[in-house]
Amino acid sequence: MGHTEISRPSLSRPDDSELTDPRRVAVLAVHTSPLAQPGIGDAGGMNVYVLQSALHLARRGVEVEIFTRATASADPPIVRVAPGVLVRNVVAGPFEGLDKYDLPTQLCAFAAGVLRAEAAHEPGYYDIVHSHYWLSGQVGWLARDRWSVPLVHTAHTLAAVKNAALAEGDTPEPPLRIVGEQQVVDEADRLIANTEDEVGQLVSLHHAARARIDVAHPGVDLDVFRPGDQRAARAKLGLPPDEDVVAFVGRIQPLKGPDVLLRAAAKLPRVHVVVAGGPSGSGRAAPDGLVRHAAELGITDRVTFLPPQSREDLATLFQAVDLVAVPSYSESFGLVALEAQGCGTPVVAAAVGGLPVAVRDGVSGTLVSGHDVDRWARAVDEMLRLGGGPRAWAMRRAAVEHAATFSWDNTVDALLASYRSAISEFTAARRSVRDLASARRARRRPARREAWA
Repeated sequence: MGHTEISRPSLSRPDDSELTDPRRVAVLAVHTSPLAQPGIGDAGGMNVYVLQSALHLARRGVEVEIFTRATASADPPIVRVAPGVLVRNVVAGPFEGLDKYDLPTQLCAFAAGVLRAEAAHEPGYYDIVHSHYWLSGQVGWLARDRWSVPLVHTAHTLAAVKNAALAEGDTPEPPLRIVGEQQVVDEADRLIANTEDEVGQLVSLHHAARARIDVAHPGVDLDVFRPGDQRAARAKLGLPPDEDVVAFVGRIQPLKGPDVLLRAAAKLPRVHVVVAGGPSGSGRAAPDGLVRHAAELGITDRVTFLPPQSREDLATLFQAVDLVAVPSYSESFGLVALEAQGCGTPVVAAAVGGLPVAVRDGVSGTLVSGHDVDRWARAVDEMLRLGGGPRAWAMRRAAVEHAATFSWDNTVDALLASYRSAISEFTAARRSVRDLASARRARRRPARREAWA
């Protein structure tokens, strides 16, 4: 796609003495609520990111208001989640029957709801807008111009990246999204990426200026995701006590590759598989497809299907299993991998996107190139063969230590640094424009007086 980076005022990066924290942040999450259960529909790691970062920002004294689309008539207009954090359920389109591919038709209605909420307050109520995913970025772009505050945007996933790594049978992202993402990248005052890999994608695919991009790794709640008693956890979940157990946790769709794990397990007779999640994306067209696939492979008796789990139950599942598999075809980060490691469970993951950051190859787990089933079967088998030996215990300890380096406090440190820069640069740019306009008016005044005289 031919593209030229939008010209912006040339400003030097402000030093720390010029930076101030926002008082109140408007967070936009159009297509999925941060209160939704991850693993259902479009809810996943982004939901966790939005909610946890908001809660931790509030603990720093920053108020956060999250705007999302109401999906049920019973959704209250405002939900106060915690001191300093509220969720606004904006009515935009029918409550049911829409997925994220239909939502571009409802962005006008959603934007109107966002602007009306702000209009009920004095000007300057929000100091900054932070949009998540490209649909939110489209609304954030409008709010930025209407409120005269900076826009910070987190893409989470990019259509061009997903389309370049489609799983068999998956549906490519539409051109509308690719164009929309380019527009948001052009308009955002700062961009936040999950990893340096995503920074490279924004630069190479969307021609974003590197100086406008900040990195904020997602975090993990180490109070919830921590090591526990494996036998007790297996007894609670009804899993076999003496078999090798490998888990897949996430939305059931081709992009996440759960079928890769099932086909690999079919080659490993003693391996029991747990699949926890609900259908999503193109997987919703055949919600029982994975169950049928297990039957076709002849491993139905070795597969346990669970619905999406609460955070506490998910921690129990991670504690119960020997290994967690993340065979995604595209993954901006892979929060599941980090949460599993917090519980001391090693991970076997595809070497894509942010997973090489989330998993330390050969230390807290192993990375697999590609999605060849024989290669995945070997990788899983080699990890399980470590059993309870010294190397296995070292890997479990390393998994906990690695997860401990990713906290939501660290995430919020990075977010606040980006917000400060965005506010300072935006203010300086507006001042520069005003000064330029004043100078032009001053130059014109003498000429006008002479002509009038």
